[in-house]
Amino acid sequence: MDQIIPATSDLAAQVAELARRYKRANGPVIRLVNRLGSTLEHQLTALPDPLRLQIERLAAQALAASYGIAARAPDLGARGPMAAVIASGAAGGAGGVPTALAELPVTVTLFLNAIRAEARAAGLDPDEDWVRAECLQVFSAGSPLAQDDGVNTSFIGSRLALTGSTVQNLIASIAPRLAAVLGQKLAAQAVPVIGAVSGAALNAAFLSYYREIARVRFGLALLARVHGTEAVEAEFRIATTPPKVIQA
Repeated sequence: MDQIIPATSDLAAQVAELARRYKRANGPVIRLVNRLGSTLEHQLTALPDPLRLQIERLAAQALAASYGIAARAPDLGARGPMAAVIASGAAGGAGGVPTALAELPVTVTLFLNAIRAEARAAGLDPDEDWVRAECLQVFSAGSPLAQDDGVNTSFIGSRLALTGSTVQNLIASIAPRLAAVLGQKLAAQAVPVIGAVSGAALNAAFLSYYREIARVRFGLALLARVHGTEAVEAEFRIATTPPKVIQA
């Protein structure tokens, strides 16, 4: 596993490295899946409104449940999380929509457990309140199937005291974005047998994406300890903003 760069005095260079990592989050699997993007969007809009509302409710419930479960989950090692989400995605897609819906909470828990492992690898305590908030915030990165803003830098460097209501508010703000991701996944898994292949591939792609986004967020959080949140956020915006094309 690549280690997050340590916080030293060269802020611009370190943020630039994290920006490159963020841009690499859409790796080969994601680029392959992106070719299905328009098809998945069409399938997603074809889902009945009650089902889409159910997906959003499931997303919120899965985040709330996995928030507690992930802290007690065993360490699956370096390769275990990928094997687990592939198996979960395949099982979820094997029976179409019913099994895909049943699989969603399991997959969210596996994702969050892997994100917590990245926090631990960065030298952070994933049971600290502010780190737990950062873990949840990774899901606000949206979907690797679309050109999202990727890393929402809110809460980076903060020491948020998590109460029951704070956690619920945080989950409520993240759930719609996660629901959009899960809806795309569900649309791809809607056809049995074919859905098993799609579910496995998408779970693998999403896990890689969220892991990479987690490494970036935790790297920025470590830099914020030394340089301050505002300075880090400003550098990250500069490093991730495409250069303007000057018309001749």
